[in-house]
This record gives sequence, C-alpha cells and structure tokens, in this order.
Amino acid sequence: MTDSKTTHFGFKTVAEDDKAGLVHNVFEQVASRYDLMNDLMSGGLHRAWKQVMIDMLNPPRTARPFHLIDVAGGTGDIAFRFLERGGEGCAVTVCDINEHMLMVGQDRAEAKAFADKCEFACGDAEKLPFPDNSFDAYTIAFGIRNVTHIDKALADARRVLKPGGRFLCLEFSQVPVPLLDKVYDSYSFAAIPRIGKWVTGDGDPYQYLVESIRRFPDQETFKRMIEEAGLARASYRTLTGGIAAIHSGWRL
Repeated sequence: MTDSKTTHFGFKTVAEDDKAGLVHNVFEQVASRYDLMNDLMSGGLHRAWKQVMIDMLNPPRTARPFHLIDVAGGTGDIAFRFLERGGEGCAVTVCDINEHMLMVGQDRAEAKAFADKCEFACGDAEKLPFPDNSFDAYTIAFGIRNVTHIDKALADARRVLKPGGRFLCLEFSQVPVPLLDKVYDSYSFAAIPRIGKWVTGDGDPYQYLVESIRRFPDQETFKRMIEEAGLARASYRTLTGGIAAIHSGWRL
C-alpha cells in the first residue's frame, strides 16, 4: 500500500509527480510501433477486442451528430474503427498526453482521409481540456492503467460526457481461470520483454507494461470504481478468459 505521495510504476514505487513523465517516456519509445506492441502484449487479440468495443458502442450510421472522445488513443486505432463503422454524423476527438503518439495518429488520419472528422488534442486523462457535457461517448483502450489517479480519470470521464453518454473502457485484466493464469504469467514475464527487445532494441518498456497489468484492479474492483465515480449501470464483459475486459457505464 502506498501513501498519498507515492504510486506504482509497474512493480516499482515512485513519487506521484514522477509517474506521468515515466509513462510518457515509455510511450515515446514505442509510439511508432504501438500496434506491434499490442500484438506482442495480446498475441494479436487486441484487434478483435477493439472490434468488440466498437460493436458495444454501436455508433449511429446516419447523419445524426455523434461525438466520441477517445482518450489515450493517440495513434487513432479506436478512432478510425469508430469512423469506419459510424455514419456521416460521427466525429471523434482523440486526446493523448503523449505528442509522439498523436503525431503517429495524425499521419494515419491523413492517409485514411479522416482528417476532417478526427481532431487530435494533447491532454491529461485526469484533467481533460474540454468543457462539461461535451461528448456523446467516451472510450479508452489500454490507457487507464497508466494514469496516476484512476479515480480522477473516471470522474473526468463523467464530467465531459453529456447526460445519456456512454463510457467504455477496454483494458488488460485479471485471469481467474486456473492454469490459464499460469500460462499467461509465464508468457507475459518471460516472453514479452524479450520479444520487445528483439523487435525494438529495448525490452524495458515492455517489462513495465507487463507489470502494470498485474497492478491493475480486477474486474469487480474496477466496476466499483466506475460506480464510485458516478457512472451508472456499470458492468463488464470478460474477454479471452479474463486477459482483457470491457467495462461500461453511463452518465445519467
């Protein structure tokens, strides 16, 4: 248990004021290979999981205006899936604290001809640079475990959502299935950092990311945190035996 002036960075205890910078450095190193990073972390399953989240969001396929904020999604992966699924009334704001991730996303948006429907903004998930009641939906994929204060990020998600707006969070979670948890641990700690070093030349970011998954709350605990932040009808859907989960809530 840490006191109010320290937090965790993977398995290390660090000063709260230092965590954002440490996380920033991790993602600066992997920005250009972010999809590859998620492939390594999930065995490629992240692509199917993201599609499940878009299915749950079910963006309107009409001209009805519908504005999504995707937080910690700098490379645009969720944003582009949303725009490909939604109708002409859909627009998305991608907010990420890391400018290198945003640069990758902006380049991809131009290549996909989405630049006119996709805004990129640099900002902190704990204090988003947008007014209250701004968005119809809020998504965050594989990002919330990296913030310093998860409760503040959840509270700010509620703040920027319009009444009736939906919150969806895709995140690595805890595996309750006997044997699968041991196989997953062995793969995560033994293989992922080594593969990361082989692919990118540096295994340290992958070591942190594996450790950060183990420090993230289990499905029920995170559900309670969502409820405590004032988001109603909280629920979750476990994916691939608990390797990941999608949590849902509503701003009522």
